[in-house]
Amino acid sequence: MICGFDYGTSNCAIGIADDGNIRLLPVDGDKTFMPSALYSLARELITEQVSHGIATGRDDFIALRKPQLQMALRARNELDLVADDEVMFVGHDAFREYFADPEEGYFVKSPKSFLGASGLRPEFVGFFEDIVTAMMQTIKQRAERSTGESLTKTVIGRPVNFQGLNSEQSNQQALSILETAARRSGFTDVEFQYEPIAAGLSFERQLTENKTVLVVDIGGGTSDCAMVRMGPDHLNRDDRTADFLAHTGERVGGNDLDIRLASEQLMPLFGMRSPLKSGKPMPTKTFLDAVATNDVSAITRFNSLETGLYLDQLQRDCAEPDVIGRLIKLRANKQSPQLVRFAENAKINLSDSEAVEVDLSFVENALSTRIARDELADAIERPLERIIALMQDAVHQAGVTPDLIFVTGGSAKSPVIREAVSQVMGEIPLLDGDHFGSVVSGLTEWAQRIYR
Repeated sequence: MICGFDYGTSNCAIGIADDGNIRLLPVDGDKTFMPSALYSLARELITEQVSHGIATGRDDFIALRKPQLQMALRARNELDLVADDEVMFVGHDAFREYFADPEEGYFVKSPKSFLGASGLRPEFVGFFEDIVTAMMQTIKQRAERSTGESLTKTVIGRPVNFQGLNSEQSNQQALSILETAARRSGFTDVEFQYEPIAAGLSFERQLTENKTVLVVDIGGGTSDCAMVRMGPDHLNRDDRTADFLAHTGERVGGNDLDIRLASEQLMPLFGMRSPLKSGKPMPTKTFLDAVATNDVSAITRFNSLETGLYLDQLQRDCAEPDVIGRLIKLRANKQSPQLVRFAENAKINLSDSEAVEVDLSFVENALSTRIARDELADAIERPLERIIALMQDAVHQAGVTPDLIFVTGGSAKSPVIREAVSQVMGEIPLLDGDHFGSVVSGLTEWAQRIYR
């Protein structure tokens, strides 16, 4: 059976064509979108779970991961686990388990953000292969249960660039991880399509006239733009190469907006702007590392022994030691992802409200703060400027002015972002699509075309 697979930074989804109509399959209970998150009682148990789900090439995988599988057995013994115990969770279940016991186990949100990271050693590439495979296996199995058929051929979405630096090498590494994971999950045929182009294909069926459209996909990890000729004369062409006039993309997306909001509006509660006894300004690097949940280097630094010792000294040097104590507690309890998740929820809620109250009692009883929409605008100004620059670059590359701007992606709902786009792009009509479903719908449609 043929499907489109959106392995997204924020959410994952699978679509199939059912009697000519695109239908998304349930992948998280009865929901058709699953948050991109995984929690395991121990890191090594992820590899063990992957080994159980591989149908073809399992012996080769076991030989390749022999050290990790031996460590998984030790972890099972140390945790006193039996064969039937559930040891790995994805989606909403992963968040529930992590929130319940953040200092134990292994939690990762938005693993797609890390796939193109520069300088990943082979063992880390293998580890990310296992994380992605574990998630893909689970999603695919859930989707297959709902249809009663095997999913064998897929088109997976990809950003224009997974990373800004060494983009070609980064892209090859990330695509290799995704393809390896897809094949270990049981897909026999795997192709990729640019996410903004997929989003545009979904939108195109609505057009009654030919238009040049700037497609803007603000995803969780990347923002991608494509200038595409669309409409009735283009819709059913098998070769759309000539219709795609330009595309741009960069590793800046919804996660970056969440992190900026967390750093600007939440980190001051943990001492980022507190005075030092010496009168010197508070160094900010460690506070920024605390919320940089999409940066491997920052996460490693923040969790290092050196940072623990540094924070102990900083608490002695700070004129407000109690607030540094909050940061020490946050680090000890591994609650940084939870803090950024709360910033993300605040960003989402500010789409409909002028201000929101953020309850941080999971860190300290009665701790909270109020964030206004204009404070969100100030916090995300820099990443938003980069997104706008991508749009302008796509228009410049194409050498034509778009007739329409089609925006998709969860963050595209924000009035702050829409206002910024309108200010720069002028009177060009700005249209919305399905902010979460456009990409997977387009991927599914493209899969039907190339595999028919």
